[in-house]
Amino acid sequence: MLIFNGCIQNQYHELLKYLLHFASEREDRTGTGTSSTFGVCLIHNLKLGFPLITTKKVFWRGVIEELAWMLRGETNVKSLQEKGVHIWDAWADDRGDLGRVYGAQWRRWTDHSRAFTIGNFDQIQALIDNIKKKPYSRRHILNAWNVGELHDMNLPPCHYSAQWYVNKNKQLECIMNMRSSDVFLGLPFNIAQYALLTHLLAHVTGYDVGNIRYVLGDTHLYLNHFEQAKLQLTRDKRALPKLEVLDIDSYLWKLKPDSVKLDGYKPHPRIKAEVAV
Repeated sequence: MLIFNGCIQNQYHELLKYLLHFASEREDRTGTGTSSTFGVCLIHNLKLGFPLITTKKVFWRGVIEELAWMLRGETNVKSLQEKGVHIWDAWADDRGDLGRVYGAQWRRWTDHSRAFTIGNFDQIQALIDNIKKKPYSRRHILNAWNVGELHDMNLPPCHYSAQWYVNKNKQLECIMNMRSSDVFLGLPFNIAQYALLTHLLAHVTGYDVGNIRYVLGDTHLYLNHFEQAKLQLTRDKRALPKLEVLDIDSYLWKLKPDSVKLDGYKPHPRIKAEVAV
């Protein structure tokens, strides 16, 4: 496994370089082709700044809106589209439905492993309650990989699970796991989103934030993103912004863009790239 440490932006740039120069070319489901490796870990201390990459502009409002959409348990893209967020459009059906994707699993998990089905288990509420009541439990886990419902998902979860841990300094740490990571387009978004979720969970459970680890399975750079990655690597890294949680209570599904304040985000311009579907 490739393990990176230090400044999250340095780690991200080193990963781009590795995929450009040392990884293996590999076929993929989309037919685009990738340069891929298997097994990567990025580690960032959230006390050192919010991990929103600055060498290209990351769609911050989209990070918040998609997380809020998942926390509300929604699986139809129409409410995202109304807010100008179109990241799921390519996988939605004619009605805007995506099937039993993240929101359904997070808020209404259904167990098909028994002779009869047990449904509607709210993982988010249970996660909050358990961190509050049993902070040193080893069961603070959020899981989206519901084997019995993969056939009902238009796109199986890429970030499929996460675990949280209260350390001796009363900081909430996180490990998130991805089966598939689109490093140029998707990964900066995923890094920011789980950092935001960890900040929110820490806020509502009364803890500070600590380290977050991103564990990536199939870690790839699409072949049609090479030139964009090379451009990004020419840019200087700027200071990470700071995040403050302002207006949120235990009901995380009430998250809105003005629930948090991001200070000091001064990124380079966006770099356009095509999404592989």
